[in-house]
Amino acid sequence: MRETHVSHSTTIYGGILMARKLRVQLPGLTYHITSRCIEWKSMLQEDYCKACFVEILNKAKAKYHFKLIAFCIMDNHIHLVIHTLDDGAPISRIVQYIKARFAEVYNRITGRTGPFWNERYKDSIIEFAKDGFHYLLWLLWYLAYNPIRGRLCSDPTRYHYSSIRAYLDEDADVGVPIDHHDYFVQLGKTFAERVAKFMRYEEYYRKKYSYVVDWV
Repeated sequence: MRETHVSHSTTIYGGILMARKLRVQLPGLTYHITSRCIEWKSMLQEDYCKACFVEILNKAKAKYHFKLIAFCIMDNHIHLVIHTLDDGAPISRIVQYIKARFAEVYNRITGRTGPFWNERYKDSIIEFAKDGFHYLLWLLWYLAYNPIRGRLCSDPTRYHYSSIRAYLDEDADVGVPIDHHDYFVQLGKTFAERVAKFMRYEEYYRKKYSYVVDWV
């Protein structure tokens, strides 16, 4: 039987103590994680900050056993797609390490004090979607197009702080090892076959949410 981890905490709004939403923490699930910089400030704007965050991802992979499916580092927030494993750490421990370690390094480098992140992270579980298979493949393109929506580049494959190239070029180096999700692997027997079918999801993304509504 798999061990279930459920984390919870409380917060105060207007003097009223309220329970935060419980987190479902199970091995074998895929989490889309988002977290914002304090007050939505562009504290990740500099390339050295984004590169430092990538290095923290490498350290996290060395410390904890999990699959890093995808990532995208924006100027004021980050996206991670993480798949937890039966013999690995729960998602909260992995994300807590990444966020705390980066904040520590950032503050030391810049000489600042105080919190780096705006809030506890937000998560959604791919397998809990109505059609997780299609949603995950669309989500990879959603992350890839974040820099274009943020006007950081005009081509998602030319942005250095995103993992999309690992899904288009078998030899791509995105700074940290990417673990292809089983849903991507199921697209074909060869990498070329998978890429050809995966490109269709870029078309779905460009058509916005007309397909996605039925998947989530």
